Amino acid sequence: MNTMVLGVGDLGACNSQDSEIKTYALGSCVAVILLDPKTRTVGMVHVALPESKINPAKVKERPGYFADTGIPILLQEMAKLGCQSQGKGLVVKLAGGAAIMDHNDTFNIGKRNLLAIKKILWGYSMGPRSEDVGGTFSRTVSVSVKTGEVILSSPGRPNWKI
Repeated sequence: MNTMVLGVGDLGACNSQDSEIKTYALGSCVAVILLDPKTRTVGMVHVALPESKINPAKVKERPGYFADTGIPILLQEMAKLGCQSQGKGLVVKLAGGAAIMDHNDTFNIGKRNLLAIKKILWGYSMGPRSEDVGGTFSRTVSVSVKTGEVILSSPGRPNWKI
């Protein structure tokens, strides 16, 4: 199986049936997973922060770093593989958005990421079908292109699906 590994701020889309997309150690970051059952295409973006206005220079090197730039560009990448460019028909799943090392909710990065992501998705008339968000633990996410199955893992816990 071919694995596309996404780091913080990376995004990717794939329709090769022998592939998976994976991202590691989501703390306050959020994986936005888009599945197109019609074209059997999977896309994912590893969002670190809600808004690009805090660091416009970073957008050029890693547009997926921010929710407001990453999601539109991921939709463009998926459109290149035959998906509807405005997200129509896509299944959305979310993972991450935890409060890691911020147990007093001082910065609320995970919550702010989730709110920004949902606001952007709503602008496309999309919303998550399922999600595993919040808490105080990190998550690793793997998505099979062939099955669309989203598997989460975290140290000390058995794997689970969303």
